[in-house]
Amino acid sequence: MNTADPIGFFDSGVGGLSVWCAVTRLLPHESTVYFSDSANCPYGDKPVERIRDLSRGHVRRLLEAGCKLVVVACNTATAAAVDALRAEWPEVPFVGMEPAVKPAALRSQSHVVGVLATEGTFHGRLYRETCARCAKGTTVLMCVADDFVRLVERGDLDSSAAERAVRARVEPLLAAGADHLVLGCTHFPFLKPLIEKVAAGRAAVIEPSEAVARQVKRVLSARGLLAPVTQAAEHVFETSGDEKRFRSFLAQLKIPSCG
Repeated sequence: MNTADPIGFFDSGVGGLSVWCAVTRLLPHESTVYFSDSANCPYGDKPVERIRDLSRGHVRRLLEAGCKLVVVACNTATAAAVDALRAEWPEVPFVGMEPAVKPAALRSQSHVVGVLATEGTFHGRLYRETCARCAKGTTVLMCVADDFVRLVERGDLDSSAAERAVRARVEPLLAAGADHLVLGCTHFPFLKPLIEKVAAGRAAVIEPSEAVARQVKRVLSARGLLAPVTQAAEHVFETSGDEKRFRSFLAQLKIPSCG
């Protein structure tokens, strides 16, 4: 591994691009390789062993591409596989996802927070441990929102159908007193404007992309692997799914694509 090597990202689909955007804003000189496993999306309803097998394959792909650090840019894959990945590749730094329950609990005035995530994330050790450690005295309401993943994969971020789907998930959390909504899936930040529209000031919406980007910087810095500020970053995007749809989503986000 050396400083010029890229940072690798993988997700069940396009959701991890929310993390990719945060990392590249913070570290504009870092090159990246992003893999979207849209052919197997969503991960939320898959068995743990299947998610682990898929994740191992993605890591091998990224390491073959010379990546110096791997971001598991998927909450479900982090919950199911990150421990196994670290055990299999102890020399590789991994950064995973953790729902932002802690800041939500600390800031909540009603002491009720809502978490929107996939079923797989809610079943994971990280989520349970985070709630037990960081949400004492706070009621945490869980809402499975796997349908949000499908909306984002289709690039449907602001239609009337998308708004109806968001209202169906968010309104009950607000009615139950949640004053903070935690986005526990990397796909969901792309629906954040719509979620905020539905919340209409009744709840703050929190997602962890910026915190993950800061952790990536800390890990690279500790290992002496930060790219020099003179480096011209190169970004490669690959997908196991529909190439045309994937490139269309990149264009929707105004991300220049290559690879």
